[in-house]
Amino acid sequence: MTTLDSFARRATRASVLIAGVGLALLTAPAHADVPEGWSNPEDVDSLYALLLLAGVPLLLFVGIATLVYLPAMMRGEKLTPGPAAIEDQWFGGPRQGTQELPAPDDETSQAGGASGRW
Repeated sequence: MTTLDSFARRATRASVLIAGVGLALLTAPAHADVPEGWSNPEDVDSLYALLLLAGVPLLLFVGIATLVYLPAMMRGEKLTPGPAAIEDQWFGGPRQGTQELPAPDDETSQAGGASGRW
């Protein structure tokens, strides 16, 4: 990198900084009185402003959440996250589980499950 490149970069950075400060000074609020035809409203009570700006959205949130969750709660559904509990399933197997499987009759019988030999 040459000296000319570093000088150009510094000059660009400085001009951007100066332009930013200049724009900030130009956008400062004007110090003027209220025009004669405009009304001068009374100050708003802090409690009223707090209730209006925080209470109404909170009330809406609670109302919407109640409308969404109340039907599910009435049906007795699970509202916590996570999958529903699944019972063990054996597709195509006996309905009573292993109780319906025949027990081995003797040593040569193949009933009763898998057998492995070495």
